[in-house]
Amino acid sequence: MLVHPQIDPVAISIGPLSIHWYGLMYLIGFVLFILLGRYRIKRNPNSVFTNDMLDDALFYGMLGVILGGRLGHVLFYQFGYYVENPHLILAIWEGGMSFHGGFLGVLSAMFLLARKYQLKWLTVTDFIVPLVPLGLGAGRIGNFINAELWGRPTDMPWGMVFPYVDDLPRHPSQLYQFALEGIALFLLVWIYSAKPRAMGAVTGMAIAGYGVLRSFAEFFREPEDGFMGVETLGVTMGQWLSIPMILVGISLIVWANRKTKVHVEAEAMPVEKAVKVEGTKKTSKRKAKKR
Repeated sequence: MLVHPQIDPVAISIGPLSIHWYGLMYLIGFVLFILLGRYRIKRNPNSVFTNDMLDDALFYGMLGVILGGRLGHVLFYQFGYYVENPHLILAIWEGGMSFHGGFLGVLSAMFLLARKYQLKWLTVTDFIVPLVPLGLGAGRIGNFINAELWGRPTDMPWGMVFPYVDDLPRHPSQLYQFALEGIALFLLVWIYSAKPRAMGAVTGMAIAGYGVLRSFAEFFREPEDGFMGVETLGVTMGQWLSIPMILVGISLIVWANRKTKVHVEAEAMPVEKAVKVEGTKKTSKRKAKKR
C-alpha cells in the first residue's frame, strides 16, 4: 500500500507571490504545444500553418482552455457550490477544470482562428489536436500533486491512501489518466496524423480516442457529483460527457473517408463516362428550362 506524498501545491513562493504546481503544469502543456507545433511545421513545408499562426493558436487556445475548462467544471460538476461561492469561480489555482468544458472552449477558439485566417475549421483542428494530449497529461500530474480527482477504493498492491480523503487505499486514477489521456492518446493521434489523412479524420480520431480512453479511466476514478447525479444508469458524469465525443469522432472519420473516396472515384472516372455524365446533366438542365 502506498501513501500520497502530500506535495505542497505551491511550487514557488516569493513574498506574497505564489506559483502553484497546477499552474506550472498548464505552462508545461503550452510550451509542449509550441514545440510540437513548430516541429510539425518544419517537417511539413506545405503546411498551411506558419509559426505566427501557431502563436495565435496558442493564445486563442489558452483562452478556450481556461475559460471553457473552468466554466465547464462550474456548470457540469459543482454548480451549487459556486452559486454559494461565486468569488471562487476564477480560482483555477485551486484546481477544478473540466476537460469537456475546455474542449468546447478550444473548439470555439479554433473557429475564431479559422475565420481570422480564412481557413476551413477542420483544417485548423486537424493540425492542432495532435499537439494537445501531452498538455492534458501534464494537467493530470497537476491533479495528482493537488491530491484531487482520486480513484475508487481498491485492494491492488499499488493502491494509494489519500490522507486528505480517508484511510482507504484507492486507485491513483490521476496517474492512470496521465498514461491514457496524455501518453497513449498522444501516440495514437501523432502516429495517425503522420500520414496524409482526409480533412477531419485526425480531428475525429482525437475526439473518439479521448472519449474511449476517458470512459475507461472512469471505471477507476471516484465518480463526481454532476448535474445528472453521481451515477445515472451506472454511468458516471465523465462517461456521459464522453459518449457524444465517441459518436461525433467516429462520424467525422467515416464522413471524411467517404468524402475522399467519392472525390477519388470522380477523378478516376473514365473520360468517356465523365463526358456522358456531363452531357446528361446539361440535357436535364435544358429540359428543366423548357418546363
